[in-house]
Amino acid sequence: MNIKNCTTLVTGGASGLGESVVRHVIEKGGKAAILDFDSEKGEALSSELGDDVIFCKTDVSDENSVQKAIDQTITSFGEIQVVVNCAGVGTAKKVIDKKGNPMPIDFFNKVIQINLVGTMNVIRLAAVQILKNTPNADGERGSVINVASIAAFEGQIGQTAYSASKAGIVGMTLPLAREFADHGIRFNTIAPGIFMTPMLAQVPQKARDALSQMMPFPKRLGNPEEFAMLCGQLIENPMINAETIRIDAAIRMSAK
Repeated sequence: MNIKNCTTLVTGGASGLGESVVRHVIEKGGKAAILDFDSEKGEALSSELGDDVIFCKTDVSDENSVQKAIDQTITSFGEIQVVVNCAGVGTAKKVIDKKGNPMPIDFFNKVIQINLVGTMNVIRLAAVQILKNTPNADGERGSVINVASIAAFEGQIGQTAYSASKAGIVGMTLPLAREFADHGIRFNTIAPGIFMTPMLAQVPQKARDALSQMMPFPKRLGNPEEFAMLCGQLIENPMINAETIRIDAAIRMSAK
């Protein structure tokens, strides 16, 4: 897929890694729909980037909210070729706390609903539209990129819910690619390590420096633009399919 000729739907696109993808798409001449719950940031980014970007306030775990955003995207741009699922939450909580109380099951359910069910919710509804696309010379109709985490493989203490949700995303990659192969839609997953996002910017500098020293090479936090570069490659390279790719400077997370 040529980004220049594509409309890319980006969940969690108002900030962080999602914002970097939106900016990359626009720089490459494409169009983007930002699906995010943060209206202030989403509308500001859309206004900054111009007519080739729209913002749709979206709760990815809600079917009606996602369908409304997809309908708005089709109305604005006519079609959807690419989906990048960046929306997610990363709150940590131990299964048993220091007082001996069990994790509220509602906490676990919420993380799964947003990260895993939300990803599938967007996939299934967007795929209806992607299937309508005219195939290109390679027979390709679209490309979907889901975002997991290195926590899918090396979850730390307190990341039970988060790791479960991200491991689920990794587990969906191959069966999705297989199901949609005959329709010319590719599915890949990115598992990011530690990136300099607005959430991490709130962490004290001393703690960020310590995280940087954990990275084998390069010894620094990832830049969101580097994540967006990988998304661009996954969109445009037709031979990459059913892959989960780590982008993490070779870090392997410790237990805590």
